[in-house]
Amino acid sequence: MQNVICYNEREVKEGQGSKEDIKKGYNLWIDVVNPTESDLFNLQQSFNLDNKALENYENKSKKPQIRLLENHSFTIFLNMKYKSIDNLDTEAVYFFLGRGWLITIHSSNVDLITRVRKMFAEKNKKILESPVDSLYYSILSSIVEKYEQLLTAVELKVMEFEKESLYRPTKRTLENLDILSRQAIVLRRHFWQARHIMNFLTHTEEDKEDIKYLQIVYDDINQLIDLVESYRDTINSVREIYSGSVSLQLNDTMRILTVFSSILLPLTFLTSIFGMQGFDLNNIHSIPQGFTALLIAMAVVSMALFYMFWKRQWISIPGNLHKNKQ
Repeated sequence: MQNVICYNEREVKEGQGSKEDIKKGYNLWIDVVNPTESDLFNLQQSFNLDNKALENYENKSKKPQIRLLENHSFTIFLNMKYKSIDNLDTEAVYFFLGRGWLITIHSSNVDLITRVRKMFAEKNKKILESPVDSLYYSILSSIVEKYEQLLTAVELKVMEFEKESLYRPTKRTLENLDILSRQAIVLRRHFWQARHIMNFLTHTEEDKEDIKYLQIVYDDINQLIDLVESYRDTINSVREIYSGSVSLQLNDTMRILTVFSSILLPLTFLTSIFGMQGFDLNNIHSIPQGFTALLIAMAVVSMALFYMFWKRQWISIPGNLHKNKQ
């Protein structure tokens, strides 16, 4: 499917336009979605597109790059969306930029036509009055804006796992943190490559007036890279919180086991000294005096241990906890 827009400072014609309109002072943008071999062949014949550049699309290359060719430039830029914790959706957009014309090729998962229609609907005179390069820069800028939304989604996930690590850490939490850490590495690599493209454009086309907008985008990408670095540090901090929470849970478990063991140990010791021989289960009403003394001793020892643990705050009484919260 092809979307063709022919425009200048006076009008925007959608659905019509050809290379002949460029000679009449129009800019031509052709947006190609999921092209067939026939579509690619026709475009190559009409605009003399580079064969190796087209091979990048046929091979579904997703490595951001920019190349200056004989009569046009070729750019690969990534459109990225956050879909789930373990799924970072990346779609490549292929740009062919010539004198007066721009061709974009991508899959149906990327919607460029809506973005450009919005730009034209807002009567962006800067784009309409400028060469087609301005539209090319604007599309790149809109893709970078999506990167910020992507990082916002990652940031919210980091905060969610931080809270989860603090109150109810599980093995799944640690696995999710590892996934986010790998995603941060992938994002940083893609942002570096995007920054390289912006840096190349700002230096090779610095004589153009519209290039100052790309310099702003270049600064935005630098900020995004800094944010990714900070998220990686935050993820490492959440890992430490996770380890600390697990250690606290283990300490609480060991403390409870120690308290019960401390209470049962002297009771077991007393029963082993006094023994239970001579106690007639058939005559339950006749309780030996030694057994009565044993029960009293066990009760005294248990109460003494409970009191000692409570004073040391090793155990808590629900009523006291309620008072402390108030």
